[in-house]
Amino acid sequence: MDISYILNELGEERESYFNSIAPPIIQTSNFKFDTVEAFRQALSDEYQGNLYSRGFNPTIDILRKKLAALDGAEDALVFGSGIAAVTIPVLALLQSGDEVICVENPYSWTIKLFNDFLPKFGIKTTFVDGSQTQAIEKAITPQTKLIYLESPNTFSFDVQDLEAIAKIAKQYGIYTMIDNSYCTPLYQQPISYGIDLVAQSATKYLSGHSDVVAGVITGKKSLIKQIFEKEYMNIGASMSPQNAWLILRGLRTLPLRLEQSSSTAIKVIRFLNSHPKIDQVIYPFNPNNITVELAKKQMKKCGGLFSFTLKESSIDQIETFCNELKHFSMAVSWGGYESLIIPACAGISKTDFDIKNKRHILIRVYVGLEDHEYLIKDLEQALKKI
Repeated sequence: MDISYILNELGEERESYFNSIAPPIIQTSNFKFDTVEAFRQALSDEYQGNLYSRGFNPTIDILRKKLAALDGAEDALVFGSGIAAVTIPVLALLQSGDEVICVENPYSWTIKLFNDFLPKFGIKTTFVDGSQTQAIEKAITPQTKLIYLESPNTFSFDVQDLEAIAKIAKQYGIYTMIDNSYCTPLYQQPISYGIDLVAQSATKYLSGHSDVVAGVITGKKSLIKQIFEKEYMNIGASMSPQNAWLILRGLRTLPLRLEQSSSTAIKVIRFLNSHPKIDQVIYPFNPNNITVELAKKQMKKCGGLFSFTLKESSIDQIETFCNELKHFSMAVSWGGYESLIIPACAGISKTDFDIKNKRHILIRVYVGLEDHEYLIKDLEQALKKI
């Protein structure tokens, strides 16, 4: 489908709601039935229609259709947070005794899911270097049921070979799942490479206004239905109609926002690459990245998220630089209109900080929708303070 059709028309049956251009927020918890038989059918298969908004809702259905189409998927489910869109499908796919292979350095709450939560249910996780496809295949055991990817991840931007990993997984009858929050469907479509399930934090670019927390999973209808019928409905991590409407609003401008963020980030990266106090800029399309050709094969662009390191990377220098910034907000997340910065050392106690640990000295930047000169001037004045 044409992306303009998906974002502006798909799923929007305007004649059924007074020909209004913007879809309505169907803010209801439940739905009426005219006959017992119609009620019986809805109760017997909630996946087929609107019964109770913990399951489906007309506003949410419009969003589901658009998100599935953007990913080239058969169906989608939306959740109250990005980590719910990871946790609930994983729980639906696995049972006690199963094993997971997960790439190193995924999102922090994904690590907690695999390290702390799943072991309570007798599920083991092995973490491997995802850039080494052979390492993933070597880690497979008869109990392996899921390979979990994050390509690129969102601090050091490690890339995995999606097509090769999907082929290996299919040979062994193993599910594959990826967190695609960094790229969005506009810059990478993992399903086209054979990945089974694609998760995203809709909080990020999809919403785009830093006012919604949400998640999405896309894939084959049979898998999505499997997730919906038990874990999704039992755990109840559904999205509100209000938030679905806000994400629909955000989707209208997704291509424009991504393009602005991406093009401005390139200009900021050029500035940082030329600055004498910067040691290295880290992002998937960096010419020095060993997986740059793979990244360019799988991804259209990089968006606005990257990391860098200072030549003098003491914790005091990092903190001084970040504290001196005037127009980059220090905050988690990304994908909104505002530019953000996170020093990795903020998540580490000062006593545990190790200047020799490359991950400890990373400073992550998200470039929002501001003018590039405005952002570069801010970085420049902060760099003068160290």
